[in-house]
Amino acid sequence: MSLKNKKILITAGPTWVPLDAVRLISNISTGKTGILIANYASEKDAKVTLFLGGTDKIRLNKNIRLINFKYFEELRDKLIRELKKKRYDFIIHSAAVSDFRPTKIIKGKIPSDRLYNLKLKPLPKIFKDIRKYAPKSKLITFKLECNLSDSHLIKKAKNSLKQHNSDWIVANRLSPYKAFIIDKDSVLESASSREELAKKLIKIISL
Repeated sequence: MSLKNKKILITAGPTWVPLDAVRLISNISTGKTGILIANYASEKDAKVTLFLGGTDKIRLNKNIRLINFKYFEELRDKLIRELKKKRYDFIIHSAAVSDFRPTKIIKGKIPSDRLYNLKLKPLPKIFKDIRKYAPKSKLITFKLECNLSDSHLIKKAKNSLKQHNSDWIVANRLSPYKAFIIDKDSVLESASSREELAKKLIKIISL
């Protein structure tokens, strides 16, 4: 089993959205899943590019190409530029991308001694950009939910797979951790840890 000379792009970690000059909206993602996937893919001789947000303190195989980002727009712009100039065999979109941004970004700092009503609006979906600029790449997306049974988690993920036009989708749940790898026809694998998920996902795309 090898991914020799296969080009794989992975997104991982959180994205930031500015609220004012010093505050932001983000999430609790660590990027650990994407980092594990990148390392396992590299061990299988794939040519890996990792877009990583939120952290610099990581252990990566030395031949992985790392592109850091912090903000949503930064990830989107860098990703589109990359996909315009380079073709990838697989794109694994595991980044925890922000879903909303404020309707208005405040200049300066919001005073902390008064009530402030925050209005949000949806952000563009990055998976649409991926499909637009990399229509021939095999796409793996992720669907994170909380407090759902296995059956409901899988059902929601299958709906998202169709919406994303993905080849595979990873449905995952936190506390306790559980993940399922799903294609258009069935549940292919399940995993009870991020390490197990990363290994099984790389095995599936290596076939």
